Amino acid sequence: MPPVNIIIKRILVSLVIGLLIGTAINEITFMFLRETARPPKQIELIIPKGTADRIARGETPPTIPDSMTFVVGDTLIVKNEDTADHELGPLWIPAGSSASLSLDSVQSYAYSCSFQPGKYFGLDVHEALTLSTRLYGILYSGIPMGGLLALYSVIMPFKKKEEK
Repeated sequence: MPPVNIIIKRILVSLVIGLLIGTAINEITFMFLRETARPPKQIELIIPKGTADRIARGETPPTIPDSMTFVVGDTLIVKNEDTADHELGPLWIPAGSSASLSLDSVQSYAYSCSFQPGKYFGLDVHEALTLSTRLYGILYSGIPMGGLLALYSVIMPFKKKEEK
């Protein structure tokens, strides 16, 4: 039976390795979620002049995306610079005015929309990714990974030192 300090050393090293693996996995995933790693803010969507004419011809307005991603607490402000009135889901935006939509819950919306050729506009609302969320993810994956590595390291046979 090996000394207790060697077993403790293997367990601690395994936990550190598990946390490093958890950090790598979570931070790589975080790179794909960067747009939600911010506090809530006001986001403006401008409907440019001539949009109604472009839609009537079946063209897509060049400055308007097909969908947008938000975090809980964001406010979408739709500013209509067109000469025609427009609609976005519950919002009616007369020509030359603006309207706002508070996004207060995690959800994916598919709103009817008069300024898109397909007549719908997608809004995805996600929970804001905070430092505590990231740390929770690292610990939630790293500690079990380290525990498994520690278990394997304890049941692995120990090399006996050869005496000369």
